Amino acid sequence: MAVMETDKRKKPISMQPRRISTISEYHQVRGLPRPEHPSISVINLDQVDAAYSCEAVSLVLDFYSIALKRNPHSKLKYGQHPYDFDEGILFFIAPGQVFSIEPVPEQPADATRPSGWIVLVHPDFLWDTPLAKTIRQYAYFDYAVHEALFLSEKEEQTIVGLIQTIQQEYQARIDQFSDSIIIAQLEVVLTYAERFYQRQFVTRKISNHTILNRLETVLATYFAGDDLIEKGLPTVQYVADQLNVSPNYLSSLLKVLTGQSTQQHIHDKLIDKAKEKLSTTDLSVNEIAYALGFGHPQSFSKLFKSKTSQSPVAFRQSFK
Repeated sequence: MAVMETDKRKKPISMQPRRISTISEYHQVRGLPRPEHPSISVINLDQVDAAYSCEAVSLVLDFYSIALKRNPHSKLKYGQHPYDFDEGILFFIAPGQVFSIEPVPEQPADATRPSGWIVLVHPDFLWDTPLAKTIRQYAYFDYAVHEALFLSEKEEQTIVGLIQTIQQEYQARIDQFSDSIIIAQLEVVLTYAERFYQRQFVTRKISNHTILNRLETVLATYFAGDDLIEKGLPTVQYVADQLNVSPNYLSSLLKVLTGQSTQQHIHDKLIDKAKEKLSTTDLSVNEIAYALGFGHPQSFSKLFKSKTSQSPVAFRQSFK
């Protein structure tokens, strides 16, 4: 079990993540029977040791985890940031990602027991299949911080049905078609999740537009200070870090809300700043380029023209 430092009240202060390399080891840690297949497992949370579920743990898995959980009675951190379970129940963890589970104390005596399903897939199971190359392209595996995916009752039934089909397939007599059928079902689960995430971006307008407003504030603050001269243009990673989301999550959200990527938003803010300087100052184009963080004025002019269909000089002359 992970080693924890505690204070006199025995509250966790820090935990060293425990690496779990195999699905068999995961089963052992969770107090489950040995897995029926070494590289893929479907776990019904009703079977998980309730005592273990009450412990604080920090883990790194060497395999994929797809979890559908209701009433988790715990706080999850993915990386160093909290994972939002307020409405969602489906979440994804990629191999090598650190995540921590901290039980919520003082649950009422009549609290509903956690329920749901977990699918564990070792990368070896996907070896030499198209899914091995495409699985990490699903952005929800790479989110440093994000919301659990909300599912309607009908959507949940769809996902649970697919998960149970995967379980039934590896529990049946294994033949030459078994792995292909399981992988096909996994691809369907991931594709449905992609659809549901895109829908969630649209339907959760209040929280999503809050992020959009915060993005505008982050960029406005950056462009108003000396950071452009000292550090150059803000990177997508920098902006995502300021918003406590991953680059992939932010770009996916912005694409749905605005049709543009994070990089395009950064460039738009840059062009607005450039237009302001070109129209209200006597600075040369070269001086403006350097002030906006460009090491080479030609790069600035090329970007400006690609965004406005005018050169910086032509834009300035239009105000005369």
